[in-house]
Amino acid sequence: MANKKPSPAKPGIQPAAARPQPAKAAKRAAGKAPQLSDVRGHIDGIDLQIQALIAERARWAQQVGKAKGPLKAAVDYYRPERESQVLRQVLDRNDGPLSDEVLLRLFREIMSACLAQQEPLKVGFLGPEGTFSQQALHKHFGHSAKGLPLASIEEVFQEVEAGNADFGVVPVENSGQGTIQSTLDMFLTSPLKICGEVELSVHQHLMSRTGRLEDIERVYSHPMSLAQCKAWLRQNLPKAEKIPVASNAEAARRARTADDAAAIAGESAGHVYGLKVVAGPIQDRQDNTTRFLVLGRELFSASGHDRTSLLVYVRDQPGALYNVLSPFARHGVSMNRIESRPSHTGRWQYAFFIDVSGHVADDSVGRALSELGDYAADVKVLGSYPVALL
Repeated sequence: MANKKPSPAKPGIQPAAARPQPAKAAKRAAGKAPQLSDVRGHIDGIDLQIQALIAERARWAQQVGKAKGPLKAAVDYYRPERESQVLRQVLDRNDGPLSDEVLLRLFREIMSACLAQQEPLKVGFLGPEGTFSQQALHKHFGHSAKGLPLASIEEVFQEVEAGNADFGVVPVENSGQGTIQSTLDMFLTSPLKICGEVELSVHQHLMSRTGRLEDIERVYSHPMSLAQCKAWLRQNLPKAEKIPVASNAEAARRARTADDAAAIAGESAGHVYGLKVVAGPIQDRQDNTTRFLVLGRELFSASGHDRTSLLVYVRDQPGALYNVLSPFARHGVSMNRIESRPSHTGRWQYAFFIDVSGHVADDSVGRALSELGDYAADVKVLGSYPVALL
């Protein structure tokens, strides 16, 4: 085979050995007070390198599209297990000064923009604009994904099933108020798979058109948000009417129409609907966190840090639940969560939603599932997906 000539460097990109080393330059300058013009010059040079490397990454992302073929849709390029592995490497490499959360957000947006070169992912979420579900979408997929605001959790499932959305994002549980039952009930009949999860710190704010607490006679919010702020409302607005609505963004939309109305929602909803913050954060628990699920149409490969969600129908017999859980203990599989729901298959019949550590392709999980079939009336793998990072 003839020797190939080295590929010419991309415009604006230096070979790695020739690039200035910012850390070394900073150390050299540490012993004396720097000139502001010199500092700005170094920053400008680093910005030039960053921009060139992002462009280089985007060109390599285009090569992925060519390798997979011109007829592939955006959803075919997205691999959550690969993204999880890349982001975990970012965390492992991080020595500061930027926090893990900041670096994850930066890299997520770079990956989102590179993926969107082919075609933006279409992601359904519980709308309208400004909900916590939309924030979870951006945290997981980045801002280059195209969000599709939908009227209900059921509609999110329907749009993903029909192929009108590539993925969907729905809330499933809150750290203080527990499970969102409507989400679990959808899995009883839906063929969709869970292919990701997002944990979002939820900060509730009271917002109104005037921004004055004394004007407020009624408060709109999602029922779970009203529950999360119950103590604050009892102390500060005991006489105000509390009105549950379908989403916090809907609450903000209604509150903008009258001076005596307010909404409990995230600050982003206030920006969207032009409201002023009256007070916040007002949630009763400062560690208030909501977990969201990412819905898709297929199972993905293992990332190495995974969770598996199961739907298990038990036989009506003594020791049924014990028999169902025993295989996990025998094979060293940790159970993260269990919850029962009416199965809708008969009166007083129940199904169990179980989360365990590991991927369905792992030997230990696979062996436990094979034994589980001896004790359960039916077992449905809802998904195996990367554990939320931060």
